[in-house]
Amino acid sequence: MQAKYPVCKPLTLAVALGLAHLANAQAADPAVAPADTSAAQPAAAPAAPVAPSQAERSAGPNLDAIVVTGTSLKSTVMQSSLSISTLGDEQIEKVGATNATELLAAVPGIHTESSGGEGNANVTVRGVPISAGGARYVQFQEDGLPIQLFGDNDFGTPDEWLRVDYNIDRVEVVRGGSASTLASNAPGGIINFISKTGEEQGGAVGLSLGVDFHEQRYDFDYGGKLSDKTRFHVGGFFREGEGPRPSGIQAENGGQLKGNVTHDFDNGFVRLNFKLLDDKTPTYLPVPVSVKGGTISQINGIDPRTAFFLGPNLPYDTNLNKSGGLSTTSTADGLHVTTTSIGGQAHFDLSNGLSVDDNLRHSSNGGRFIGLYPGGALTGGPTFGGVIFNTSLDDMNNTFNDLRISKKISFGDVHSSITGGLFSANQTVGETWDWNNYSVQSVNSNPLAVQTGTGTSTFGGCCIRSFNVEYTNRSPYLSFNAESGPVTVDVSVRKDDQHAAGYILVNNPTGANAGVNLDGNPLGQPRPAGVVSPVVNYDVSHNSYSAGINYQLDRDLAVFARISDGVSFIGDRLLNNASAPVDGSAPVGFGEVKQDELGAKYRSGGYSVFLTLFHARTDESNFDLTAGSAQFTRNSYDAKGVELETGYRYNDFHISGGATLTNSHITADPTAPGNVGHTPQRLAHLIYQLAPGYTLGDFDIGAQVVGTTSSYADDGNTFTMPAYTTVNAHVYYQYDERTRMSLAVNNLFNTLGYTEVDGVPSGNGFASARSINGRTIRASLRYSF
Repeated sequence: MQAKYPVCKPLTLAVALGLAHLANAQAADPAVAPADTSAAQPAAAPAAPVAPSQAERSAGPNLDAIVVTGTSLKSTVMQSSLSISTLGDEQIEKVGATNATELLAAVPGIHTESSGGEGNANVTVRGVPISAGGARYVQFQEDGLPIQLFGDNDFGTPDEWLRVDYNIDRVEVVRGGSASTLASNAPGGIINFISKTGEEQGGAVGLSLGVDFHEQRYDFDYGGKLSDKTRFHVGGFFREGEGPRPSGIQAENGGQLKGNVTHDFDNGFVRLNFKLLDDKTPTYLPVPVSVKGGTISQINGIDPRTAFFLGPNLPYDTNLNKSGGLSTTSTADGLHVTTTSIGGQAHFDLSNGLSVDDNLRHSSNGGRFIGLYPGGALTGGPTFGGVIFNTSLDDMNNTFNDLRISKKISFGDVHSSITGGLFSANQTVGETWDWNNYSVQSVNSNPLAVQTGTGTSTFGGCCIRSFNVEYTNRSPYLSFNAESGPVTVDVSVRKDDQHAAGYILVNNPTGANAGVNLDGNPLGQPRPAGVVSPVVNYDVSHNSYSAGINYQLDRDLAVFARISDGVSFIGDRLLNNASAPVDGSAPVGFGEVKQDELGAKYRSGGYSVFLTLFHARTDESNFDLTAGSAQFTRNSYDAKGVELETGYRYNDFHISGGATLTNSHITADPTAPGNVGHTPQRLAHLIYQLAPGYTLGDFDIGAQVVGTTSSYADDGNTFTMPAYTTVNAHVYYQYDERTRMSLAVNNLFNTLGYTEVDGVPSGNGFASARSINGRTIRASLRYSF
């Protein structure tokens, strides 16, 4: 029997709407505050963009949008030599995404696998490999600073601490280019979620309900003036429910509160911001599938779109904590993340063309990752051996600061600037793993599970471990920009220096290790018998560069070219490999990406297009825990392709879309030389997006179509994952000036779409595969004031 949840709280909504009316009646004159010059970048006066009416007539890429991500100076998309896309808050709402990374599927050039739930997604760009998972080569940012220093921590990827709600003003996505030099660990690109800052007086409250599943969510935001020079914005959400897949438990529970206060001066501003996040959401891991003749098929009783094995019959899991004691946790915690974050931004224009910017944030991050992974073969019927990935995110705290000083210099018709910056980071990665074995029998949505072993026997005893490592980054960078008539040029360099220090406590897989305790005492203290405690103490560095040129032939046509070289250092994945010394006695590996780009931007009336040719070469060191047999890799890849973003508007009809065509190959694989020449796993030759929409009076009807051709499930190209296309659809009804009702359907046709396969068999047999969620329907009510 499924758990029951209230489907609505009428009194709560009535009170919220009443407060909204009161706030609107008492609000001050809604004049727009002074233009915000922040978003974590130095300000510079860009050339005047074309009239807004031109942008309003077009769809697709907004070539007049002023962007601040991946550049040392503000500029429009048309003036920049970057491949960059922007999503405004209205676009975000219409995409119909259920989490932050699913939203990115609407952006050309981005390959995202958001099938794991609210977080722990796999994200990459333009044929750069996904490798072992996460977002190894892409940096997720909030307001210009990273959420986590590394994009591919095994159970702590940055998107886990990211939530999309009414606070978001826009998302800027940079592929390639100067991401190599203006951010750390981001040679593939930067995804920057930029917050509202109270420039517009007003806000909104909203209620969203699951129609065919149990979920309810409340959102709100409000911003405006506190005085002539001071403004604020605050917002957040709360949700509870079962989640998109039937589970019989309250798998969703929590929310976020986020805000900022800005004081404007005649020559700049100072801003304080905060974020409080405490949210529990279900974790969706791969499920058992059958593989015969190179074809993946469902097992009777296990639907990959809806399967979820942590139900009421498996309410708790007991394992070791970092102090060596036992902790009992609720399996309903799923992905449980917490954040207490505080920060500040400042920008000042000084005399003689000099400006200074600083962006600072400290975040205390923690949580737990719990999900059931098929760790054993089927034993008949829908019964299989499972492993609970019960991982405590003990300490994922970080402090980031980005300081920049810019100087404008003019020589006749040449207007230039030089920017020097220093990015400083302290990132702690502290986790404890202890994974128990279970025998699982799927019975509808209420599986039966019996524990059959402890972590000492899971995957050969590999995964009883506790580690705590502090990573310190110091990254000076220098950027030069020049503009003369229709030509803009930028050159930038960066030096990343990283020091890692800490400890790893692991179970000794060769001894009699039942009951081994983990101990989190400082190094030098006595260790329990059977525990190996390597010291982590090493340094790694890399020099990066990027150079680009943009030539605007006329108001509506520009071409650009760019070369770049960037690096992504390894975080906790390096700690998984006992054969790779981490005590400074040997060099450690990293990932390096070199890219060449050539592109064009054009618009005419209601039509706009952004086309980029790219060539990416990747050399990486990595560790894959789910490769059938865990292994350390040193591979090289080569990818060529084309990226298209386009759109058209005619009266009340508009359509936008894009496509990424990629030809990618493995060029070196020392552990499996036979893979050379193969296509990297999970990289399709074609990924495409299409978003048509039509406004009919008070109704807005639209869809978001995302498709992928088939891709190989492994680097050995043993068999393929089928092509699939998903359709998200929405209908909005504007009841009056302030009230909007909507119905949104995610995966309208209930498509089965595999995003990854682990443990690929050499012939017929069984494997573990993860699919996107099945169809879900949400109804929403939003009141603006």
